[in-house]
Amino acid sequence: MIAFDNSYARLPERFYARVPPTPVAAPALFALNEPLARAMGLDPAALDAATLAGNRLPAGAEPIAQAYAGHQFAGWVPQLGDGRAILLGEVVGPDGRRLDIQLKGAGPTPFSRMGDGRAWLGPVIREYLVSEAMTALGVPTTRALAIVTTGETVWREGPLPGAILTRVADSHIRVGTFQFFAARGDTEALRILTDVVIARHYPGVEGALGLLRAAVAAQARLVAQWMGLGFIHGVMNTDNAHVGGITIDYGPCAFMDAYHPETVFSSIDRHGRYAYARQPQIAVWNMAQFASCLLPLIDADRDRAVAAATAAVHAFAPAYEAAWSGLFRAKLGLATAQEGDAALAEGLLALMAAQGADFTRTFRGLATGTAAAEFADPAPFRAWEARWHARLAAEQRDLAAAQAAMRAVNPAVIPRNHRVEEAIAAALAGDRAPFDRLHAALARPFEPAGDLEAAPRPDQVVGVTFCGT
Repeated sequence: MIAFDNSYARLPERFYARVPPTPVAAPALFALNEPLARAMGLDPAALDAATLAGNRLPAGAEPIAQAYAGHQFAGWVPQLGDGRAILLGEVVGPDGRRLDIQLKGAGPTPFSRMGDGRAWLGPVIREYLVSEAMTALGVPTTRALAIVTTGETVWREGPLPGAILTRVADSHIRVGTFQFFAARGDTEALRILTDVVIARHYPGVEGALGLLRAAVAAQARLVAQWMGLGFIHGVMNTDNAHVGGITIDYGPCAFMDAYHPETVFSSIDRHGRYAYARQPQIAVWNMAQFASCLLPLIDADRDRAVAAATAAVHAFAPAYEAAWSGLFRAKLGLATAQEGDAALAEGLLALMAAQGADFTRTFRGLATGTAAAEFADPAPFRAWEARWHARLAAEQRDLAAAQAAMRAVNPAVIPRNHRVEEAIAAALAGDRAPFDRLHAALARPFEPAGDLEAAPRPDQVVGVTFCGT
């Protein structure tokens, strides 16, 4: 029994298409996130494979595919929408939090654009592992409730086993959702969406300008967190930019191994638009597109609306810089803010880039005294380390105390590409042990994880990731 309360399905029907999931041949449960189910007020025993595949709709479900548009690699697409995802409905958990339950890979919708509406097991496993890892790391994100295999074949580069991800989110409303209606001059829909987003994500905020300011601040904090983990989203299109400031749509995403600011993993990002170092810039661009949608609601006078919206978007830079500085200060074990802290962090990053030091292992190594081992030539690092120790001494903080604090913010284990691919390959061969082991370690990212902490050997490096569509 799922106690649905489907507020989005009560909106005017131009917001979505009503479409049921397409049944699959032989649904089988691969993974179920029981702690998440209980937190949502759901009985894990009632979440069987048939329900999570969409073969059997639970009472109260109102399946819909949401409409949205978007800029994809800066190219405007006036209609996108959920092409392979179907929102079953919403639940309000014991904590009063409203959450969407969505089936990703549930079959074609009116927005599928010639696609099959399906997903294969590899990207579903990747999203399950990475989104749950992000949760454990404290990053706002969609969640993964379940993986169901379908018993059907999906054709991509060849025949692959089909799967469905049950995704949970505070909402699935994107910048592209606003763009869909702004492009059609539908001010009434924009006003409705504004009220929905404020209620679901920013209660207490007033009006479209307040929403914009809140969304800009949330995006700044989110991207700073990505940067602090060496995370690269891979497809920061406006249809993948969540207005609530959460990470959504884990396609060709990855965590860096060797650090370099120009790192790109996505197979479709041929010009590096969404490289690691460009993520803050792209977030600003996405927020500018969001702002343009809200202009009619901000002020009837367009010049005044543009001025107010511009000021709101320009607030991203200081908000991001503050978040980034605070985060990297914590990564370095610094308890107070002093001039030169950002330069100290940037100096370390420059050394890491010059020698290809591992991002996660270097920062974790600062907390364990092993960081020098990440550098082929440790001499430049030792010189930086002396400056770092002097900075710690300036606030009279004991190195051991600083390192203990650092171990709580610098993860020991992340979902490295080669480990995720190992879990996928094993699952395809019928062995789920690597998935289970990696998933268990990622739930406790700040605890030692043995060989799962290791950087990939040269023959294990995964340099390209794919979106799975």
